[in-house]
Formats: sequence, C-alpha cells, structure tokens
Amino acid sequence: MYRVKEAFYTLQGEGAQAGRAAVFCRFSKCNLWTGREKDRAGAVCNFCDTDFVGTDGQNGGRFETAVELAEHIRKLWPDAPGRPYVVCTGGEPLLQLDKPLIDAFHASGFEVGVETNGTLPAPEGIDWLCVSPKADAEVVITQCDELKLVYPQPLAQPERFLGIRARHYFLSPMASPSVPDQGDDPVKRSNTRKATEYCLAHPQWRLTLQMHKILGID
Repeated sequence: MYRVKEAFYTLQGEGAQAGRAAVFCRFSKCNLWTGREKDRAGAVCNFCDTDFVGTDGQNGGRFETAVELAEHIRKLWPDAPGRPYVVCTGGEPLLQLDKPLIDAFHASGFEVGVETNGTLPAPEGIDWLCVSPKADAEVVITQCDELKLVYPQPLAQPERFLGIRARHYFLSPMASPSVPDQGDDPVKRSNTRKATEYCLAHPQWRLTLQMHKILGID
C-alpha cells in the first residue's frame, strides 16, 4: 500500500528543473522527523516546513497497488503536449517509492523525479534524482543529478558533500518554519545573503530560490 499526503499539478519551484510543469506526489512519513510539532526539537531534521502527516491532503489517499496510484497521478496531468513529469517527494519518498511504482509511472508516460534526503538507497529507474542532505544524517546515495543543500546547517556544511557526484550543486536559503510562505522572514533574508556569499566564494555551488513561494503558487 502507498500512502500519499497530497498530489497536485504545478510548476517545479527550485533547482535545475525550476519552471517545469510537474505533478507533485507527496508521500506521507519521514525517517528524520515525525512531522508533529511536539517532536520537532528532538528531530534530526527540525526545520522542515512541510505537512506530510496522514493522507488527508489534496488528492491524497491510500492506494493498494502501484498501477492504482500511477493512474491517479496521470489524471492530474493535462491533455496537452509535453512529456508528463511526476516529482515524488515527502516526507521521505524512498520509504515507499519502489521499482513497481516507478515502472507504473513509466508505463503511464511519466518521467520520474525524486526529492530525497539521501539516507535510503534509491531504486532503479529514477530519471531525475535530487538529494537534499539534512543535519548529520548519513547520506548513502553517492551519485545524483542534483545536490540541493538547505543552507546554513551547522552539521551539514557544503564541504562535507563534495564527495557526492552530481551534475548540479545548489544552496537553498533556510527559512524559518514559523513564518508563513508570504510573510516577512528576516531569517531567510539573512540566510539568502549568506548563501549568496558562499556561492560567490565557491562557484561550484549555485543559488536556488523557492520560486513557487515567491510567486505564491503551490
């Protein structure tokens, strides 16, 4: 069974695929935080601003088979030119994403992207793999399409991950999880400045901003 918090059609907001139309399939659960505020302070990843608890979000639910979920996601893609693209995210998608589901997405015509914290092995067949390390959690994925690091993290400095082979290296300024998406966030302003300075001093890294939040879209 696959448990999905929500699924929706939008534009990818950050990284190398920014601006590309995609169906986001947000899986429930994460191995670095329960998603509940009472557990945030003691979590490995304590800055997450995403709700991934349960299956009650937009187009969320429980799906018995890979084919059933793939068909559900396919209905969210418009009848228009362009290769369908699904982004599997979370939570931590690799707790649930497996080869049968990847095969079912491919059979439905989708290119499959994944956004993971990198602590779990990735199944074969993923078309675009984005690894976003968190704190001092051990990263077991050593090769990916893009490495996207939320910055700054005291236990996850960029230098630590240069052994991971990636086509793109991005820094994403950390926001305050207590500030609404469109609210004034002095923490993010400060971190954007720090990330900019780091990229200028280390040009292997590129700055990525959350375009979807700037534009006020999902």
